[in-house]
Amino acid sequence: MLAAWFLFLACAGVTAFAGYRLVRYGDIIAEKTGLSATWIGLMLVASVTSLPELSTGLASVTVAHVPDIAVGDVLGSCVFNLALIALLDFLHREAPLYRKASTGHILAGGFSVILIGLVVFGLLSGDAAAFRVGQVGISTPAIVVIYLVAVRAAFVQEKRLTAGGVLDLRYPDITLQLAIIRYGVAAIFVVGAGIAMPFAAEDLSLAMGWSQSFVGTLLVAAATSLPEAAATIGAVRLGAIDLAIGNLFGSNLFNILVIAIDDVAYLKGPLLTNVSQAHALSGVSAMIMTGAAIVGLHYRPETRLFKTAGWISLALVLTYVLNSLVLYLRGI
Repeated sequence: MLAAWFLFLACAGVTAFAGYRLVRYGDIIAEKTGLSATWIGLMLVASVTSLPELSTGLASVTVAHVPDIAVGDVLGSCVFNLALIALLDFLHREAPLYRKASTGHILAGGFSVILIGLVVFGLLSGDAAAFRVGQVGISTPAIVVIYLVAVRAAFVQEKRLTAGGVLDLRYPDITLQLAIIRYGVAAIFVVGAGIAMPFAAEDLSLAMGWSQSFVGTLLVAAATSLPEAAATIGAVRLGAIDLAIGNLFGSNLFNILVIAIDDVAYLKGPLLTNVSQAHALSGVSAMIMTGAAIVGLHYRPETRLFKTAGWISLALVLTYVLNSLVLYLRGI
């Protein structure tokens, strides 16, 4: 049991440290290539902080043969990322987070609901031939197409909002070439930890008597979401609210794309029909939490409960806790 915990925590530690460095140098690359801060958060930072989910998922379905870890990790990460919004609201003491953030994040949030809904559909539709496209489920090509549409829509919106703007240089002493090299080194460590993660999670589930669905949704998801946590908390400390929220919504978009990639790599049939349908609970929880965040960004509440966080943030935390509790009590 101690060995299982040690390996799992070691993978989590490497993921957190290397993931933070990945975010930093990804940010520098974006700056040197002229991308805007919001685009950095939504696409570049979001995609690089989701590399642990990608490497963990591919290792889970191809080497470790634990597909429940792959799906649980992605959906659990989506739920965890949305819970981080409540933490950011608590840390941002100047004013409620939702009043400072751009309403432009609603676009990414709406696409997130659509993509997560496709995954839930794939989980609940059953292993019927009518719902397959070759060896993959029908949800997979739909996810890829809608993800590309979301990327295009976000790019057009960002270009329209930032036309004529000038990007401040925050890293004048680091060259693009050096940033790319260090980015690559950090990515290697993130991918390596992601490959080891499903093996550590499987050993931990056996040692503790927990199901793979539970371990993947809670423990692995929290570990692979450490880069998102480090990046968003750091962004809030710098006052970059939109970068922080854009990273979280963008990470959820990319996470669902990871399920489509995992489905292609899984050779035993449609991935979503070969895992526990209990993952749909996390998917629905993520949709509820995304909807609550969208309401907060549109309604922009002014009050805080007990001078800590807003009622939207409370709803996010309660949904996360309820999802975790139900998964644990049902032993799934």
